[in-house]
This record gives sequence, structure tokens and C-alpha cells, in this order.
Amino acid sequence: MIMKTIAIVAGGDSSEYEVSLRSAQGLYSFIDKEKYLPYVVVLHGRDWQAYPEGLDSDARAIIDRNDFSFTYQGKKTTFDLAWITIHGTPGENGCLQGYFDVIGLPYQCCGVLAAALTFDKYTCNHYLNQFGIKTAKSILLKQPGVFDEQEILDTCGLPCFVKSNVGGSSFGTTKVKEASQLQGAVAAAFCEGGSVIVESFLDGLELTSGCYKTAQKSVCLPLTEVQTENEFFDYEAKYQGKVEEITPARIPDALRDQIQAQTSFIYDLLDCRGIIRADYIICQDDIYLLEVNTTPGMTATSFIPQEVAANGQTMAEVMDEIITDIIG
Repeated sequence: MIMKTIAIVAGGDSSEYEVSLRSAQGLYSFIDKEKYLPYVVVLHGRDWQAYPEGLDSDARAIIDRNDFSFTYQGKKTTFDLAWITIHGTPGENGCLQGYFDVIGLPYQCCGVLAAALTFDKYTCNHYLNQFGIKTAKSILLKQPGVFDEQEILDTCGLPCFVKSNVGGSSFGTTKVKEASQLQGAVAAAFCEGGSVIVESFLDGLELTSGCYKTAQKSVCLPLTEVQTENEFFDYEAKYQGKVEEITPARIPDALRDQIQAQTSFIYDLLDCRGIIRADYIICQDDIYLLEVNTTPGMTATSFIPQEVAANGQTMAEVMDEIITDIIG
């Protein structure tokens, strides 16, 4: 059997760089190495390097951008598929997908349009609102230091969340309880990207829903219930253990089915591919979408691996299904 060569593409140019590297390590540990030959490739600005002996090794090789290949110890390696696990630019916003489309390299996640749309939280939410998907009330800010405080208070109220419109992992996110905190919160959020979203606070149960589809099947994974002792599900809660994650979520079957159906609906509306994760909050019996993540975290303790295990599968099996669906 000829083994397919897979590039696990990580890094990027956002604050989520280190998180992305951890996702790459997770994927590298999950993938079936009897069937696939994986290499981690790390992008940072114009520095693109393959790690031919793994991320723990000092061995590196420069990526040739003409065909996304590398040469190591006199041998040239090309890839059959790229598995993008960059959280943030350029892997989550469609830029890298456009490059791969140009050079003809298949990849596991959604294409340019869906990636660009989901990366822009404000635009994605307003697009999905047209199809009956409920989201928090929000305001978009485009210029640092320029905002109408009264408009924010009238639209979103207090408390409210101020966060990057194009960032993740809760970097630059502030729960604002007093109007006097808005200036500092907006400034912090602008450090993570060129636009900021202010959202009304929704008090309820937070849930996350994984989904993937192939030509053969559609899989909505068991939901995860998120309980944190922090003010909200911030970076510390996500990555430093300040959270309780319960899979499957302790909710009625009817609510579970409704959320899974909505995730599947969103998947198709956005023309997604590979694995996505939709985050929700249940507020006064209504389902509110928080955001759609088309390159979700893939560390050993991330939501998707937890949900895959709860579904009686392994990540190796899921990765194999998705890769086989794309390149055979």
C-alpha cells in the first residue's frame, strides 16, 4: 500500500500560535501512521518550515511555496493533503485555502468563502440570522478608540462582551460590567485584529456541538456542556483547567436533537467541509449561537476529541474518513 503524505499545517500569525502548535501535536499523535505519513509544517509570517522528524526535533526544512514541498537530506517530499490546524490568520480566514486552491493541493476544511465568512463573527452572525439562527445583539467597531458609548449601552446593555471580531481563544476578550471599562476593553480587543464586536451578555448554559460530513455520512457528535468557575470561558478556563467539560451534556434528548440539527443546518448553509464546532448558549429556553469554528482545537483534551470518544470513535478513524473522502 502506498502511504499518503499529510501536512499538518500549524502556527500562523495570531495570538493563537501556541494553541495551534498544540493542536498539531494532537493531530500528529492521532493520525494512523500505518496508513499515512504525517509531517508538521509551521507557518509564521514568511517563515514556512517543515519538521521532518517531529516538532520535538531541531531538524527543519524550508517549504518551497511553488508547490508546498520540502527537501530534507537530499529527498524531496510533496503532500497529498494539507490538514489545516491554524487558529487565526492565515489558516482560519481563507487566505491559506486560496493558496492551496491555486497550487492544487487538497485540504480538509472549508473553502475560501466559508472560512472568510465564519472568521468574521459579526458578518457570519448576521448572515445566519436570515435563516432563523439566533445570536446576541451586537455592534461592530472598525476604528480603535472610536465608538458611541450610548449606542453600545442602548443596543447591548451591561454587562456586555467586547472581543476581537476576528480572533479566538478569548484573547482580548473582556466582560464589561461598567461603562467606564469600555475604552480599555475596546483597546485590548483591537490588539487582536482590525475590528471589534460588542455583544450583549447572555446568561445560560453553554454547550458546544461538533459535526463532520463525508459523501457517505453525516455525523453530529455528542454535545459538551461547559461549566467554568471564571467570569466566562476565557483563556485560563480553556487551557489551564479552570473549567468542567461534561460529555455528553446533561440536557434533555429533545434539546440535544434540536441543537445537533441546527449545527448540521449551519454546516450546510455555510458549505463547510471537514470538522466544525458550533458553540451555543441556552438562554430562557432559546438556543443562541455564539460562533462557528471551522478549524477547532485538536489537542488531546479539546472538545472535538472528547466528543469523538463519547461517540465511540477514535480521532484516527475520523481523520481517515475525512481524508479518504477528499483524496481516496
